[in-house]
Amino acid sequence: MPHQMMNNLSLSTNMMSNMSLNATTEIPVSHLLLSIKESAIAGLVPYILLSFLLAFCSATVNYIMPFVFGAITATLVFEAVGLVASSWALVVSGVLELLILIFAIYGSAALLVKGLTQRLVLKGFGTPLFNVLLLGTPNSASAQSIGQEKKKNTKYAEPMALGFFCDTVASFIFAFYSFGYTKSFGLGAAWVSIITVAQLFSSYYAHLRQDCYHTTKFGLHATYWLIKAWDEFVVSALVGVDINVASGRVTMVGNWFFVMAGVVLCVGSLNTDVLELIHNMLFLLLTLSTIPQIPLQGYYIFFGVACCLFTAASLYGTFSRLINTIAEKSLIPVGPQPISSDQLKKALKCCRAEQGDPEPLPQTDQGSDTLFYLSNGVAALSALHASSSRTNPTFLHLTIPWVLISGAIIQVYVSRLQITEGGRFGSVISSIYVAVWATWTWFRFAGDMLQLSTEESYGFTAGAIALLVINAFLMLIAANRNLVLLFLTAVMEVVLVCFLLSTLQRLPYELEIAMLALLSIICIYGALASLVNCIFSQRLLPMGPPLRKEKVKQESAPELPCPVANSRLTSGLLKIAGLLKEGGVCGIPTDTVYALAASCKNPQAIENIYNIKDRPAEKPICICISNVEQLVAAKPPFSPLLWEFMRNVYPGGISCIVSKGDWLFTLGVGPAYDRVGTKDSIMIRVPNHTVTGHLCDITGPLAITSANPSGEPDSTHHTMVINRLGHKIQGVLCDGDSNEVVASTVVNCLKIDEGTITIVREGCVPAVKVRQIFDRVKNAMV
Repeated sequence: MPHQMMNNLSLSTNMMSNMSLNATTEIPVSHLLLSIKESAIAGLVPYILLSFLLAFCSATVNYIMPFVFGAITATLVFEAVGLVASSWALVVSGVLELLILIFAIYGSAALLVKGLTQRLVLKGFGTPLFNVLLLGTPNSASAQSIGQEKKKNTKYAEPMALGFFCDTVASFIFAFYSFGYTKSFGLGAAWVSIITVAQLFSSYYAHLRQDCYHTTKFGLHATYWLIKAWDEFVVSALVGVDINVASGRVTMVGNWFFVMAGVVLCVGSLNTDVLELIHNMLFLLLTLSTIPQIPLQGYYIFFGVACCLFTAASLYGTFSRLINTIAEKSLIPVGPQPISSDQLKKALKCCRAEQGDPEPLPQTDQGSDTLFYLSNGVAALSALHASSSRTNPTFLHLTIPWVLISGAIIQVYVSRLQITEGGRFGSVISSIYVAVWATWTWFRFAGDMLQLSTEESYGFTAGAIALLVINAFLMLIAANRNLVLLFLTAVMEVVLVCFLLSTLQRLPYELEIAMLALLSIICIYGALASLVNCIFSQRLLPMGPPLRKEKVKQESAPELPCPVANSRLTSGLLKIAGLLKEGGVCGIPTDTVYALAASCKNPQAIENIYNIKDRPAEKPICICISNVEQLVAAKPPFSPLLWEFMRNVYPGGISCIVSKGDWLFTLGVGPAYDRVGTKDSIMIRVPNHTVTGHLCDITGPLAITSANPSGEPDSTHHTMVINRLGHKIQGVLCDGDSNEVVASTVVNCLKIDEGTITIVREGCVPAVKVRQIFDRVKNAMV
């Protein structure tokens, strides 16, 4: 299509003598079908790659899913072959789809039976083909680097894999289009629009996890892809009937805001890892490649090359985030943190006029603010145009998706985010601005093409007056937030005055250009400051104080969702012990992070832990005891080497996996024998924590697991347990901040008599130190 566009533009002078802008050209059916087939292949290929990755990754979960995703991969391959070859490939894909249906029915039945019986009755679920946790544990890293990695590793990655994959699909389709493989972008626009919805879901999920960086990143990427998709769709529709396509694009400046937004993301990623920084730098290159002022001869070549590079980085990001999330450690390298948090904070503090430590982020600041500023900035700069552009129909066609998508469609999503944040004024400002930009697009761009009558224009005049009055009230709301938002609403008031004058045919274009440019500048600063301040939860970049400060009424402390107890009081310890003995599930402190605990005397309480955490049934729960002497009294058949190793690591932040046996009944596990560990093994924790030890002495062995919803960060303070799980559990033993930010290191000791141990999960104790202890013990036993 891009090459066809350049050829058509060179011939358009002759064609314009026979057709007008509103003329239609007859396209051969065979050409249309070929374009659809080529566009379908461009979309199928990245999905083939994803299903192959999922087939590999699902092998770490159970036996069924690898075959399901393998069949999906083969189906997509034969579907693609069927589009370019004979129909036999479609027959094969139909057979594979039937196979997928059979697997789906079996899987549904297995999960249904599991839900009814709380057991994995049907085969195929619960046991993976291989354990990815046993792969690739690094031994050469320093303890310091390991600690830094763990603070930002794995559990934060769940929405990232989806976001990276959406980037892979979108950039792959645009690469096919840029190099001329597809002749039209009609089906491509549909592909990209669908994947954009998925990317907004990944942004929303990051928002629920209070991850403002990925909320912003995936939201901005979704905005960019959706705008570019419909921009190219309009271009492909105009090629051959409009001589001014190239000249219309040259006058557009909205893409420059995406360039500035790309720089903002690069700054935000300095606090993450090298992969994020490289990915954001390639996105910046991508935005530079789509600057409309680039000559048409090199535009699509530059864009295609940038898409290829971005596709490769996104595919690697998809694979690395997915594997690292499953493994809960960094198996696939993503690189270290480019700049330490302290260095970045120090550099940003230089931008502040005030001296001293920056104040904490006010509650009025929201994680969605960055996306709010970005969406309005794109719309403002895209709406900017000279008076001469108003007579260019191509410019009017091309500008519609830029203003409508960013200012209205994406801002509806921003409004939804602000509602979930529960701010006092909710989504009032963003919701009103949805109406502003939608009305602006309808009148200023679509209206000129529809040739609205004078009477119809007066209807927009009345609407402009209403928006002026409403925006005045929005300025009062902004005065309660910060100066940046107040400036934005004040400039928007002048912009609305310009809109009102345009409905009366009295618009001073120079004033409108100046106000829209100023609005975009305010938005880019607001986006940068909001993102940086939200990442560090501090006012590192000034946003200005609120002009109106309201008096906060002293309110009584809110009622807690569950009983709490003080770990420093004996009565508090006895209270939690009583709840555990009664079959309750409680949050307790350990020597690492907070844990959910249930008494081994109450098997149903252990089952409740799975429901409370939404924990997969195939993930076993370990037991916790107060000291090694309890194990000695149970007389398990451990080898001297295992006993000596345990005495060297207990108590502490190391958990050992050993063989199950009847000795667990002597230990006191009793009724919970089948509910803890796996069929053949059990993991034992002996925390180096006085409170936990005394609690186990009172209650007997406890079944414990980390006190967080499955897949979310560990709880490092009792308030995190209360806020996230308090409505589901029966009590919390409050002990303040945890000693560590990550869980214990898990060591597989099943083959210790053969002279080997395996680091299943690297936690607060570095793998290097564990192996040093084992080597020392083993050498001493010789």
